[in-house]
Amino acid sequence: MNRLLSPALLCLLVCSAAASAQAPSQATGVVFEDRNGNGQRDQGERGIPGIKVSNGRELAITDPQGRYTLPVAQGTTLFVIKPPTHAVPSGRNGLPEFWHHVFPQGSPSLRYGGIAATPAATSHDFPLRGQRMTKGDLRMLVFGDPQPKSRTDVGYYERDIVQPLAGRHDARLGLSLGDIVNDDLTLYADMNRVTATLGVPWLHVPGNHDLDFDATRDEDALLTFRNVFGPDTYAWEEPQASFIVLDDVVYQPGRKPSYVGGLREDQFAFLQAYLATLPKDRRVVISVHIPFFDPVPGVETFRRADRERLFALLQDHTQVLLLSAHTHNQRHWYHDASTGWHGAKPLHEYNVGATCGAFWSGVKDAQGIPDTTMSDGTPNGYAWITVKPDGAYALSYQVARSPDDDAIGLHAPKVLRRGAWPAFGVYANVYMGQADTRVEYRIDEGDWKSMKRVEQPDPRLVAENIADDSAGQLRGYDRSPEADASTHLWRGTLPTDLAPGEHRIEVRAFDHWQGEQRAQTRYRLDDVQE
Repeated sequence: MNRLLSPALLCLLVCSAAASAQAPSQATGVVFEDRNGNGQRDQGERGIPGIKVSNGRELAITDPQGRYTLPVAQGTTLFVIKPPTHAVPSGRNGLPEFWHHVFPQGSPSLRYGGIAATPAATSHDFPLRGQRMTKGDLRMLVFGDPQPKSRTDVGYYERDIVQPLAGRHDARLGLSLGDIVNDDLTLYADMNRVTATLGVPWLHVPGNHDLDFDATRDEDALLTFRNVFGPDTYAWEEPQASFIVLDDVVYQPGRKPSYVGGLREDQFAFLQAYLATLPKDRRVVISVHIPFFDPVPGVETFRRADRERLFALLQDHTQVLLLSAHTHNQRHWYHDASTGWHGAKPLHEYNVGATCGAFWSGVKDAQGIPDTTMSDGTPNGYAWITVKPDGAYALSYQVARSPDDDAIGLHAPKVLRRGAWPAFGVYANVYMGQADTRVEYRIDEGDWKSMKRVEQPDPRLVAENIADDSAGQLRGYDRSPEADASTHLWRGTLPTDLAPGEHRIEVRAFDHWQGEQRAQTRYRLDDVQE
């Protein structure tokens, strides 16, 4: 005889079964020394103790046999934190492979694929190979916003950025700070093929143009990115520093704006667990896409409550550097109590100029590559970071396909009337300039004089804007961006009381890390009769 269950009892059983289906299970695995490099644990390949493994929220440290246990649920990505003593393998795309997706049911169906169902595994193992501990400096390449919208743009990235570096650099690590592509996620394969030719492990931060825009919630908005690059939040250790990559793009489908800068609860849990394993004086580099400061004063582009919560976790760490991109400008920002930082000294954030510059726009040069100067007058390029064994760092910016000493862009009139009122000046765009940077100029062999920092558009880019406006037809696929006020522009007045003829203008800037840097140009004084 069948018995009818009361609605209350039926609900209890169904709800309990649903909760049980969603409850996390336990994942186990071994981190092992992959002596032959085949990616599988063979007989005699020992487990490695003391290695950190995470599910993106909790952190486990392997036991003497290299074993770990972590909670997992549908949609978890397990990853090993590369230790300073070992290297992780490379995947078929040439990029580091240090994760396992746990998606037994697959991800929601998305335009660009998301993540396919993963086979059941009894053990989620991670192979590592020993690497020699380098006692010297760590040299690192940093790309901000490569952001191709087409395969044509991938070609610019390859010819403008990667080919001049391939086989000619001393970097041991690379990092792209988000917007790996510009919404077309099919371009990941082409970008990875190009980037892999640089021959170093390359880390990727997700950006707002790396989202699955057909996702219906933030939790699913980076599934295609994760399928290619692994976890969106993770850590990586070198002898000189610990690098933490954070997805800081919170997707808000159906709202305006459709995203905002911020962090999730699981990220805070991971950060708290991971930072507790680090000495307080170890160099920590936090890498994100959306900057922590507000580029437009009063407009909250990164949630202030999240920033203050992150800064509280970092407060007792004495060597922290923040890296961000997104703005397609370049600047240095020092956080203090006004932005929620209460450490012993201001917290430095380097907002790195875009590798694509102004979205691969502007007039093409003789090689067929667009000028793509950013709206603050910074040419496109990439950054170098050098981290010393004690955690001290040095920064520099490399203009694409330019000499290493191309650090200052100059703009001056070509000719002035001799004896005219001295109302015209030379402008120096010091690409790595900061508010306290000392910038000076001299004419011919005269005395050095201070230049005045001004926040206004770079005249060189203004001239491009006027040329675009005046042209009867398009000068490029996309015109140069409208010039914005630059935070690293200086002005000096040009004298008109010198001898007629040509005069040399020399400018020098004293960079915090690279020392004295110089640039020069010329102008002419003509005698004119009324």
